[in-house]
Amino acid sequence: MSKAADMAKVSAKSSFHLLWGLVVSTLISAVGTIFIGRLLGSDLYGLYTVVLTAPNLIMIFRDWGVNSAMVRFSAQYKAEDRLSEVRSIFVSGIIFEIALGLLLSMISFTLSGFLATTVFNRPVIAPLIQIASFVVLTGGLTNAATAAFTGLERMELNSIMLICQSIIKTLVIITLVVLGLGTSGAVIGFTVASLVAGLIGMLLIWVLYRKLPKPFTLRLEITAYLKEMLKYGVPLSIAAIIAGFLLQFFTFLLPIHYATENTIIGNYGLAQTFVVLISFFSTPITTMLFPAFSKLDPEKDKETLKNVFQSSVKYATLLVVPVAALVMSLSEPAVSTLFGDTYTTAPLFLALLAISYLYTAFGNLSASNLISSQGHTKYNLKLAILTASIGFPMGFVLIMNFGVLGLIATALTSGLPSLFIALRWIKKRYDVSVDWLSSAKILLSSAIAATVTYLIITQLNFASWIRLIIGVVIFLLTFVAAALLTRAITPLDVRNLRAMTSGFGFLSGLLNKLLDIVEKLVNLFRS
Repeated sequence: MSKAADMAKVSAKSSFHLLWGLVVSTLISAVGTIFIGRLLGSDLYGLYTVVLTAPNLIMIFRDWGVNSAMVRFSAQYKAEDRLSEVRSIFVSGIIFEIALGLLLSMISFTLSGFLATTVFNRPVIAPLIQIASFVVLTGGLTNAATAAFTGLERMELNSIMLICQSIIKTLVIITLVVLGLGTSGAVIGFTVASLVAGLIGMLLIWVLYRKLPKPFTLRLEITAYLKEMLKYGVPLSIAAIIAGFLLQFFTFLLPIHYATENTIIGNYGLAQTFVVLISFFSTPITTMLFPAFSKLDPEKDKETLKNVFQSSVKYATLLVVPVAALVMSLSEPAVSTLFGDTYTTAPLFLALLAISYLYTAFGNLSASNLISSQGHTKYNLKLAILTASIGFPMGFVLIMNFGVLGLIATALTSGLPSLFIALRWIKKRYDVSVDWLSSAKILLSSAIAATVTYLIITQLNFASWIRLIIGVVIFLLTFVAAALLTRAITPLDVRNLRAMTSGFGFLSGLLNKLLDIVEKLVNLFRS
């Protein structure tokens, strides 16, 4: 339990550092996007989007799972006190990213004329695609840096890199567009920001690299390490490519179904953008579970693995599921407050999209991380193939008949068989499972809070922003009461959360005061 508690504390601290970096960088980018969109206008902004399409597509084939391997082996070697080998992992991963990034950048550069003229039917953007092609290389450096920071659980460095990239991108693009460079300025600014972020990432990696013990035969080991990393990572890369193509397939079918109607697609796009708010809470958890599980040997740490897995599911559920339920219950006033009343179907799409985050209670964020962390990446590839084999035909039938609703239904159901098969495999191999009673209590508490909030809010005739604020207050109060009544939160949970958040710096004091109140309420309801 002591080892599990120490791991939880480190992972929680790293997740917190990743969270504030994501939030700040996203807010800066959002503000920049608003200004850039207004300055360029819909036509030039659309051209800017088209220019970035080619390098973004090529990026899918850039990472052959090497970044995931960097995370896994760095965390594993750190736990096994083999820090000198982490140097070799860093060097091998970066060399691979630079070599493949240069190759793919050159391919994109060479194909720029063909893509601009034949594929996009816009010959004028060929020089811009050439400029944007170097994002394939610089993005690889950024991803390699993120992998290094994640493996060593130094996510504050990743947040610094993300924020610097957002600031530079926003300032440079706005400056160049104001100076009259239009779409060219936006593309140049995006490329420059990606380059600077990659260089900052490499500099921060160098700081970590210098502090690691030196291996004796670095040059002789690089080839062997890279071979092992590719053996581990290629199945994950193929799985990611399959998932990416599945999503692109769904998106491709929508314009076919809505041949002359763009409004519904716009509502769906807005809902997709809005649901990202929930990912602010899920992404740090997903990111940091991987290195945490990678530290554990299922033979030596059997009980610790069980505790860490169950705790990861419970506390991820306690954080993500209520946020998803809150978004579902307040989707209408939230969309209306931020975007007005023109997006009439976006609230429904948003509420339905948020359902996928409820699967956190079933171990959705933890299962694949545990499987990959123990080296069984081929099994995760099989699960991805299963999801795709269900998703492609189901998506075609449902989307062509029901449009966006069919797409959402496919996205919500096509992955469930793979999830439950993964849980069964984990139970059979490691004797580890979800604490189903705890998940049920949190789901019930969230459902009660969401239902009460929705029923009250729909009866109010106030402005949308007032209903939104009132709804948040009602949801929080109702959820806390329901969680206490169902005993979804226990005194042990309070102690665990206090230990996990002890590394949050100045926020630890504030969180401790809140946890003191929760602890008193928990004890009151238990008596």
